[in-house]
Amino acid sequence: MTGLASPAVREGAPAAGTTPGVPQGPPAPRRTALLPTAALVLGALYCLLPVAWVLVAATKPASDLFSTFTFLPGNGLGDNVSDLTAYREGIYWRWMGNSVLYAGLGAVLSTVVSAFAGYALAVYRFRGREAFFNIMLTGVLMPPVILAIPQYLLMAEADLTDTYASVLLPLVLSPYGVYLGRIYAEAAIPMELVEAGRVDGAGEWRIFLRIAVPMMSPGLVTIFLFQFVAIWNNFLLPFIMLGDDEKFPMTVGLFTLLKQGASQPSLYNLVITGALLAIVPLIALFLVIQRFWSLDLLSGAVKS
Repeated sequence: MTGLASPAVREGAPAAGTTPGVPQGPPAPRRTALLPTAALVLGALYCLLPVAWVLVAATKPASDLFSTFTFLPGNGLGDNVSDLTAYREGIYWRWMGNSVLYAGLGAVLSTVVSAFAGYALAVYRFRGREAFFNIMLTGVLMPPVILAIPQYLLMAEADLTDTYASVLLPLVLSPYGVYLGRIYAEAAIPMELVEAGRVDGAGEWRIFLRIAVPMMSPGLVTIFLFQFVAIWNNFLLPFIMLGDDEKFPMTVGLFTLLKQGASQPSLYNLVITGALLAIVPLIALFLVIQRFWSLDLLSGAVKS
């Protein structure tokens, strides 16, 4: 009968959704991107090998530190921690407490200032806003070594050198934190909500606390984490500002131990053990903040 295709024709017809003339079959296996994977592996090794060395070296007694294989662990970690605690009546833990003070309080104050400045630059329109922001961005390009001496001279004029304030005050204003605060505020806060709050009679302070801060919370957590790590690892500023070793942060304190190790090699074990213990608060902070970070991002996605 005309109008009906033969079975042979139907069997040879291409399947629906396929292109005639193109051989069909199972999809080709996806090739692994070897070059990016190798680059990531090398980067991970570059970052983790020094940490692994510190972890292993902290377990060795002083007699085995330079006489055994580099990555052969020992059994002297407990003794090293005890010796570090006993050194100068536990001054290492004083340094650790100072670092917690500088990094914790400095990061909180810097985050608050960055939130205020970032929100104001993102929401309000005023003369000179862009010029102020561009001048602020130049601070991101300034190496800390250039600013350290002027900051010391300013603190000396105010008679604040060798005090806790001489380390904290220069860290309150972070140009990079202000930059992140503005970028995140512009992306996360719809102006419609701000205008709706004003129409409902809410003041600017209430709008900032009730609307802006919850929406900016993931960005503020990021700013806090960056600032905490930067202040925790800061060496130059407290090294210049402080003369009393009772006020030293951990970085400067370990540096003084390292200098003494040239004449007393037994102190090298204390420096390595102290460096290992200094990593623990950063890891714990990252794990805790990562949890709240994920919750904030998830809640923001649900609200949107």
